[in-house]
Order: sequence, then C-alpha cells, then structure tokens
Amino acid sequence: MTTRINGSARTGFTALALSGALALSLSACGSSDSDGPEAGSGSTHVIKTAMGDVKVPVAPKRVVVLDTAELDSAITLGVQPVGATHVEAASGFPGYLPKDEVSGIKDVGEMLNPNMEAIAALKPDVILTSKIRHGAKYEQLKRIAPTVMTENTGYPWKENFRIHADALGKKAEAKKAVAAYDAHAEQVTTAVGGPAKAKATEVNVVRFVEGADIRVYGEKTYIATLLKDVGLGRPAIAAKAKDGFSYDVSPEKIDLADADVIFRATYGDPKKSKQTQTVGSSLWKSMDAVKKGNVHTVDDELWIQGIGYTAANRILDEMQKALTR
Repeated sequence: MTTRINGSARTGFTALALSGALALSLSACGSSDSDGPEAGSGSTHVIKTAMGDVKVPVAPKRVVVLDTAELDSAITLGVQPVGATHVEAASGFPGYLPKDEVSGIKDVGEMLNPNMEAIAALKPDVILTSKIRHGAKYEQLKRIAPTVMTENTGYPWKENFRIHADALGKKAEAKKAVAAYDAHAEQVTTAVGGPAKAKATEVNVVRFVEGADIRVYGEKTYIATLLKDVGLGRPAIAAKAKDGFSYDVSPEKIDLADADVIFRATYGDPKKSKQTQTVGSSLWKSMDAVKKGNVHTVDDELWIQGIGYTAANRILDEMQKALTR
C-alpha cells in the first residue's frame, strides 16, 4: 500500500472574517490556568486533541514535530523545533523552508518511523503530530512528552494550524498568519482577472507517484483548498476523486486529467512514477493544456508535502506567476 504523503482544507474567508473565527476557535481549543506565557514557565493549559485532553506548557520551549505540516506550522509561528522527522532520507527537511530557520533542528528519523530514543534525548516540552501518522505510537510518545495529535493531516490544515498555534502558545502570531494569507489569496484572484475569470479557469493538479497510479487531485486535499481560496474552477473529474482525495489514472488515460491549466509534480523516480513515459506520449501531447503551453511543473515538496501557511504563500506566488504570464 502506498502511503499518502500529500496535503489539503476548507474555503478561504476574508481576512477579517477568518481572523475573528480563528480567535473564537483558538479560545475553544484550550483552556489556560494562567493568563499567558508571562505568568510563569510552570503554567500549563489543556488542548483538546484527537487522543483526548492533553495538558501542555503555555509557552513550550523545546518542541519536536513529526511531520511536514507540523514543521511548517512551527516555522510559520516563529518557533524553531529542537527536533523533526524527514520524509526522505536524501532530502532532509523541505527545501522551501528558510535555511536559517531549519538549521540546527535535530533529525529524529524518517516520518513514518521516528526514532524514539532520539526524540527522548531532546527532552521535549511538547510533541506535535497527527493520529493518522503516529496514532499507533501514541503511548510511546506521551511517555516522552505531552503529545498533541490532530485527527488527520492535509485537507484540515487550517483547523490543524489553530491547534498547533494553541499548543505552542502562539495565538496572536496565528491570527496574523491567517490574515496575511487571506489577503494574499485575494490579491492572486485580482491578478488573474477577478472572481469571474478565476472561476472560469479550470485547474487540475497531477502527481506522478513512484509505485502508484497517476493522481489527479480531488477537492478534499491541501492543494485543492488553495485553488478554492483563489476561486479557481475545477474540472468535473476532480469531483470524482475517491473520498475527495484523488482520481487515479494510468498513462493510457491521462487525457482525463486535461484542463485549462495543469500543475504537475513528481514524487520519486520519474521513470518508476510513469512520468517519463506519460509526458512523452502522444496522448499527453494531444491534451489542450499541453498544446497551449499551460502545463507547469512544480516542486512536489512544496506543492504536495508542505501543508501549511509558509508553503501556501510560496504556492500562491507561483500560481499567480503561472496564471498571469
């Protein structure tokens, strides 16, 4: 079975509306037995997690993150984790993150198989991850430090970010990050010609995955939420994705992925992922998006694996450039 290392959330709101909703949600996420970090390093509060209520320090100083979404959240909020997992041994931490902000973070193993001894050696105040990734390891993790798990990763990334912010004592920073992203998405919508033109432009995201069929991403994925926040249209095939995640096709049916604009990414070896044979085929070359030069190759680490506001803002920049060239 191929592990889904990808992303996805709900429609963007205006900066003002979402900032207000964020404030309410963050308040609901946890209850503090202090007024904030300044109340003292011994202060704690309770976070509602996928594994039940967890008591964490109000202002944790030593944070370990076990997936790319949690790493993005921490960096976005101005927190440098003391430890983090990697997705691939060769790639290390995602390249889109500022080097000075990931330099010095201890690698605690591959994402699906974190090194418990390495994590424990860092003496973390809190561990951030998700149930879908590490639910089976929860008992081990919570013996090391309070462990905050969201239910899933990807699609509910905005909700997860609020939980991460609460766990890290960074509610104010979270509000600013959300407002800045919303304003950025609105700017991209304007740049592509306004809401009506954006909606009329159908966009697909295609991912070539080593050891799996080609994925045409559905509407319940991280990247789909960014397209929706900009107001871009989606071809009918996106709505046919299994569980909203992806509609998988073989190279012989790649024409089903045609759209006005296609963004394509590759995970793994280009030949083993069927990318090489597919993009060299006559069927691929006959697609409208290909013939019109509207296929854009994007970085898989950023567009699919990143899952967070730092990644999202980078993607919006690339999206705008591709759609307004």
